[in-house]
Amino acid sequence: MLEKLTDHQLIARYLKGDEKSFEVLVARYTPLMYRFVYGYTKNDQQAQDITQEVFLKVWRNAKNIDEKRNFKSWIYTIAKNTALDFLKKKKSIPFSEFENHEGKNYITEKLVEPLPLPDTIAIAREDKNNFLRAIEKLSDKYQVILLLYYYQYLNFREIAEVLKEPINTIKSRHRRGVVMLREIIKDAL
Repeated sequence: MLEKLTDHQLIARYLKGDEKSFEVLVARYTPLMYRFVYGYTKNDQQAQDITQEVFLKVWRNAKNIDEKRNFKSWIYTIAKNTALDFLKKKKSIPFSEFENHEGKNYITEKLVEPLPLPDTIAIAREDKNNFLRAIEKLSDKYQVILLLYYYQYLNFREIAEVLKEPINTIKSRHRRGVVMLREIIKDAL
């Protein structure tokens, strides 16, 4: 079963011509990439466009993936850079760039599990709205680390790779961010 293979195993199979392997990889990471990018844009359509661009870059660079490097860190780095580039340009990413040679869109046709409906997302967000409002009061350097750690489930080493910062800096900012977050929430109550 393809779903049980590691990311690198899926890529190796894809490079040997097994397109289903790439579909599994896309399905595995689309919700994570969307939520991560949405944290930068705070805009559903832009987050969808950027997520699509992230997978376009993964697809184009699949043969260059270093097996020694953590795939999850690699794709988050691509997502971060793509989101930041997008925000700098404030320009839409054309949907057609991800179409294959037959004119079919790879992501929308191959996606195994669609994202949850907006009303489902809204209900789930209700419980964490206060938390997210509190996080928004923190500076970006703390926000990003807390969101990656608590919402994207990256460990400190992966966060350090994504942000290209020393791991001790990440741990220190995490501790300070948590302390500041507690104070913000305490003051709000």
